Amino acid sequence: MTTTAPRTAAVARDTAETKIKVSLDLDGMGRSKLNTGIGFFDHMLDQIARHGMIDLDVHCDGDLHIDGHHTVEDVGICIGQAVRQAVGDKKGIIRYGHSYVPLDEALSRVVIDFSGRPGLAIDVNFTSGMIGQFDTQLLHEFFQGFVNHAFVTLHIDNLKGINAHHQAETIFKAFGRALRMALTPDARAAGQIPSTKGSL
Repeated sequence: MTTTAPRTAAVARDTAETKIKVSLDLDGMGRSKLNTGIGFFDHMLDQIARHGMIDLDVHCDGDLHIDGHHTVEDVGICIGQAVRQAVGDKKGIIRYGHSYVPLDEALSRVVIDFSGRPGLAIDVNFTSGMIGQFDTQLLHEFFQGFVNHAFVTLHIDNLKGINAHHQAETIFKAFGRALRMALTPDARAAGQIPSTKGSL
């Protein structure tokens, strides 16, 4: 696949814990249709779509009577799988992306590399354990699921913040913008794999 072909994908996951359908278009307009059963999580996924300029549809029926863990982790897995499918052989993309995003007192930095190697380094000290019905521990689980299946290296640092909502929102916005940068076609390297190895 080259960057001029449609970069779309659809993924379904059906387990005893979650039933998920995800579809996306990496060259979209930032539109989203989201229903995970966790309102704040939907709000964060919308940040990825809007700031990543990705059209993103996510529907999840999860075992929320237990907690949100399986829902959040498995949605991360499915979005990772869909991104990996949609990006194809990575010819002609910039490959690396980074973003700093502030929201009032909070500031986060996200750096991503479509390296072909799953890796997550995350440094976030949330000031609250819950944001609405969203357990802040699950932010790590979402991004771990994503990197394991998108095959990317991802560094996330919340540099400052007092309000946990602001901390999380800056992370998801920065992630969307870093993703957008990394996936942008590089006009000077059209058709080329962005690696000295010749493959990613």
